[in-house]
Parts: sequence; C-alpha cells; structure tokens
Amino acid sequence: MTLATQVLAVNDDLPIRTNLPVHSGKVRSVYWLTEQDSARLIREKNYPVPANTPLAIMVISDRISAFDCIWQGENGLNGVPGKGAALNAISNHWFSLFKQHGLADSHILDIPHPLVWIVQKARPVKIEAIARQYITGSMWRAYSKGEREFCGITLPEGLQKEQKLPEILITPSTKGILTGLDGVPEADDVNISRADIERHYQAFGFEQLSDIALYETLLKQGFAVISDALAALDQMFVDTKFEFGYVKDTQGNCKLIYMDEVGTPDSSRIWDGASWCEGQIVEQSKEGFRQWLLNHFPDPDILLNKDRMPERVALARDNQLPTEVMMDISRTYLGIAEKVIGRRIELSANPKAEIIDVLKQQYGLVD
Repeated sequence: MTLATQVLAVNDDLPIRTNLPVHSGKVRSVYWLTEQDSARLIREKNYPVPANTPLAIMVISDRISAFDCIWQGENGLNGVPGKGAALNAISNHWFSLFKQHGLADSHILDIPHPLVWIVQKARPVKIEAIARQYITGSMWRAYSKGEREFCGITLPEGLQKEQKLPEILITPSTKGILTGLDGVPEADDVNISRADIERHYQAFGFEQLSDIALYETLLKQGFAVISDALAALDQMFVDTKFEFGYVKDTQGNCKLIYMDEVGTPDSSRIWDGASWCEGQIVEQSKEGFRQWLLNHFPDPDILLNKDRMPERVALARDNQLPTEVMMDISRTYLGIAEKVIGRRIELSANPKAEIIDVLKQQYGLVD
C-alpha cells in the first residue's frame, strides 16, 4: 500500500445514489440524495428535521488548497495524508462543544465515517464571517501600508505586527459575486461593512434585519468557546472564518445555524502558545504552508495578486511539491487535531473503499 493510495484526493466519483450533479468544491464534495432516500433516512435514523428535508452526503478529501489553487505532491501524492480526517475531527469536536454550551446547531445530522457527514439542506448566508483576535496576515499588510479602516471599523495608530487587538474584530467579506448592490463591489471575497449588510440584508440572505446582530453574537460566542478551549491546551486562536445558513426545525420554523467547518487549520490561524511566549510564531494551521509557498517561489506576487490568477493556476498545475512538504502539512494537521480531540487519529489504508462499504451496508445509499 503506497502513501498515495491512503490519500483521498478524488471524492466526487463515489457510487452514491443521487439524481443531481455532484458539487465538488476545493476540499469537499456534496452528493444530494433522492427525495426517497432523504425521507427514508430521516425516518430510519430519527433525524430531528421535517420529514421532507433534502439531505446530502458531504465527503471531505485530503486535497490541499492555498491561494485559491489546489497543490499536489511528487509521486502521485495528490493530497495530504490525514488532512480530511483531521479537519472533520476538529469540526465535530467544536460542534459538540457548541451544543454543550447551548449555542446554535450545525447542519450535520450524522457522521457515518471520519471523512463523511450527512447534512440537511441549508440556505447559506452570503457572507464569509471572519473574526480576528490578533493583527496579522492580510490585515497587517494593509495596516502597515497606512490603511486604518477595515469593514467600517477604524483601528488605532501604533499597533504592532501580531499584536492582540483591543477587542475581537468582525471583518466580513462577500461569499460569491453579488450584483447590483450599492456600495458592494461585484466580486467574490471583498470586504464589506455592517452598514453594507444592513442596507442589503435580504440580498445577503438574512431573513430579517435583527438576524445581523444574531449572526454577530453566534460568531463571537463560537469564537470564544474555541478560543477558551485552545487556550487550555496552550494554543492561541488568532482568527477564523465562520459560515452561517438557515434550516427548518421539526416545527417548520427557520433558524440560523453554523455551516461548513469551524475552527480548523483550513479556516483559522492557530499559534502555539509556548513558542509565542519565546517570541516565535509557530503556525498550527494552513498558514505555515502558505508562508512556505511565498518563500519557495521566486515571485510571491503571483500568489498575492488576484490579477495574476492565470499565472497562479499554472504555477500550482506545473509544480509538484516535495513529499516532505506534504508530510510536514500532515504532521501539522494531525498534531493540532489530536491535541484538540485528545486522542490519536487512526488513518485508513483505503478510505474510498471504507466509505463505499459503510454507505452501502448501514445507509443503503450504494446500489
């Protein structure tokens, strides 16, 4: 069994029964179940959703994306061993902790396999909800060039790189391209202010104006729960991205929930606390890989400049990364995941075969 066969790099070709096209994102693929299978599983598994709720199988991969590109390794190592299992384990842990603290629900109904979620259909809010506790990354780059206003919030003078901010900042950006909204650029992933969201709350997908305050509350609550839990492990929660959406409860009422993943090395920056005390930044997230890419290629502007996207795509396509770099990412992801969940993550020798077997034998979703 080679290292490459232990990696789930392609996750949109599973023989799961569906009558809709498989939606494949950078990391996860979504299989929408038939009406009959959705209704059957809700009934058989007693999921707490209305009987006619559409369900999906969400399969995570071990692909590694950075700067909006998928990167691959030498010798057919087209993903990072253990990355998918680490991401799901971390998200599952935080969602469980959210439930213990009485926070909002997530869209996850069941976890048939370490790489698989069964989720209910949610209507997403079209906002990347970002919370920051330290000034670093793109915010620091802009601040160091003289920018002081971020998403309608003015930062004070005299902040230092990687300094803790006076309070947690919410710096939302667009999720997808929205057109015809006054004051909102027609582009994906551009910063917006609270005033922008209030003016166009329906276009951003909020049910009502008061839900803007609710999403900010959920964002801060989720951030605090994760930050406190990481602090107990001597890890620092630097910044993170949350996504939100609406689902219907068993009575048919709309409720705002957490969507996608939370508090993972893909969606967050996490620093090692002991190293921080010694004046060093040790990344426990994808940020370390991003920095490696910026240092490795002679023209880092290709990775940072959105106007050079064709060059960036070619760079990712034409450069197979050293196996040791892929394994270093693996150690980072598995290391922080095992810290968070408090146990070792056992990796599958053949994840695809395992997933097919469990979905066939226990869920009746494979013919």
